[in-house]
Amino acid sequence: MTTFWPFGAWLMARRSSLIDSAVLGLPEFDAGSVWLVGAGPGDPGLLSALALHALAHADLVVYDALVDPRILRLAQPGAVLEDAGKRGGRPSPSQPDISARLIRLAQAGNRVLRLKGGDPCVFGRGGEEALALAAATHRETNSAVTFLTGHDSDGEVPGALDWDAIARGAPVLVLYMASRNLPNIVRRLLAGGRRPDEPVAIVSKATTPTQSVLVSTLGEIAAAASGIQTPSIIVIGEVVRLRAALDWVGALAKQGG
Repeated sequence: MTTFWPFGAWLMARRSSLIDSAVLGLPEFDAGSVWLVGAGPGDPGLLSALALHALAHADLVVYDALVDPRILRLAQPGAVLEDAGKRGGRPSPSQPDISARLIRLAQAGNRVLRLKGGDPCVFGRGGEEALALAAATHRETNSAVTFLTGHDSDGEVPGALDWDAIARGAPVLVLYMASRNLPNIVRRLLAGGRRPDEPVAIVSKATTPTQSVLVSTLGEIAAAASGIQTPSIIVIGEVVRLRAALDWVGALAKQGG
């Protein structure tokens, strides 16, 4: 179903006062591109600045069933709103159809906002849609994710955790504040059965202009990580292999350089 929201100039003025794209250094929403954006848990007040920026510039918004209608009302006047929501037991577009639709809309020169409820890359189809746009797919990559702290209140590896169970329990591990204890953590994970050739990524200063990413293996990451600046986050699992296909920021930087 496709609908149009008839809003006036007052809404544009009101929305433009919410964020200043130049001050925040937000990227241009180029024609012929697709932005994949999470709409959060529902309340419009929890939208990110990038989400508001995208809503203010998108020609088309392809949205899921869980996106709050109040968020859709923030789309720019004249933007086309296209319902791509999937509901169990009801007629719904298939995932291949949605991905193909996004590709066609972008190829037609539109600024396409793919708006999904929550975080589209946590148990959603966000990564799959992004990879479809890059001519790939990933449905079975991660069915569970475990988030861990890398140190306790004393700065040591958390001793109360069952590291053997953690090693076996989830295909993807995400470690916070783990740089100092990384060699010890790696030893525990390997002892618990994780493969030494499993891919690992350390993201330093994520989302900032000085972001850097080190990709290695679990068996070699502790030695390779010396000198990595904090704050950093560590991701362990096959999902790391998707970075090459989804690193559009890096690809654009290379083109510009």
